[in-house]
Formats: sequence, C-alpha cells, structure tokens
Amino acid sequence: MSRATESALADPQQVIVNLQQQLDERTAERDALRRELADARDQQTATAEVLQVINSSPGDLAPVFDAMLERALRLCEASFGILFVGDGERFRGVATRNLPPSLVDFVQEPFQPSPVGFFEKAARGQAFEHVTDLSAEAPRVSGDPRARAFVELGGARTILSAALYKDGAVLGWFGIYRSEVRPFTDKQIALLQNFAAQAVIAMENARLITETREA
Repeated sequence: MSRATESALADPQQVIVNLQQQLDERTAERDALRRELADARDQQTATAEVLQVINSSPGDLAPVFDAMLERALRLCEASFGILFVGDGERFRGVATRNLPPSLVDFVQEPFQPSPVGFFEKAARGQAFEHVTDLSAEAPRVSGDPRARAFVELGGARTILSAALYKDGAVLGWFGIYRSEVRPFTDKQIALLQNFAAQAVIAMENARLITETREA
C-alpha cells in the first residue's frame, strides 16, 4: 500500500474536505461558464434586435438610436446614456436614455468639443475612453463644461465613451454613465463599440436614402 493511500485512509475527514473543495471549484467554473454564455447570448440578441430596427426604419434614425441606448444601458448596467453627433466642429446630444432632468436642456445645446474632452482623443485615433471616477479627474472637470455638468448635475461617476468613425472622421460618440464608481468590463466596452459601428451604418443608410429621394 502506498504512503498516499495510507495517508488517505488515516484521515478520511481530510479526503472529504478535499473532495468538497474540488466540487466547489467545479461548480464555480460551471456557473461562470453559464454566466459567460448568457452574456454572449444577450449581446448577440441585442445586436440582432438593433439590426432589425435599422431594417424596419430606413431613413429614420430616432428609433435606431433609442434602441441602441436602451440595450447599451441594460447590458452595460449604466444609469443613463447620450449619443452625440456633429460635423467635426460642433456637436449636440441627438438621443438620450434615462437622462437626469437637470441635463436635458444642457445636452441638446450645440457645443464645441473641449480640448480635454473625449473628442480630441477620438480624433487622434482613441476609439474609446473609460474613466473610473470622473469626479476625481480635476483637470477634466474644470476644463470641460460637459464633464462638470455630468458630475455636478447628473451625478455621473464612471463613464464609458465610444467613438463613431467614418473614413477616419469622428461623426460623434456614445457616452454611458454610472452614478457609482464601478468600472465597465472588457465585454461591455466591446459591446458599446459594436453599437457605435452599427450607428455609423444606420447614419450612412439614412444619408443614402435621403440622397436617393432628392435625386
């Protein structure tokens, strides 16, 4: 009889403890896999639903943007969201979801991007920005009126922005916000970037439809 076998027979309680630990580890791995599969399924469903909205609303961007924001907030567990669109010089919020009333008028006013805001970073090729605690970014808050308003009026803390690109130009960006300090996951960042890409497709479709009608 081996020493390992003798040891096991000598301490059956330890064998039970070890087996229970292994069972707990397997259960945790199984549950994590199930959550991962469920998240992937939810994201695929959300993407398919948004594509359906794009196909059913040709030329009408309002329901498309609203659907994107609704699903982005739900799947990314964010408090409120905004889609900013502009011409490269001036932007404004064209779609919002769960926006605090104190910010409604503010985000609809056209504005020039702040030198310390996300637009400048996006223009240099930074596809997204993830700020864990916006209220702790003193230079950003003091130098960007929108960041200051989001913190002071909207109670925003953790933010995630994803740029809308077409031919290297920044058409706008999605911004989603949490009222507590809680970083977004890599999957949530990728999801918002996916919605940003879909938004560009919807905008291009709307442009082509408008040009066709005019012609």
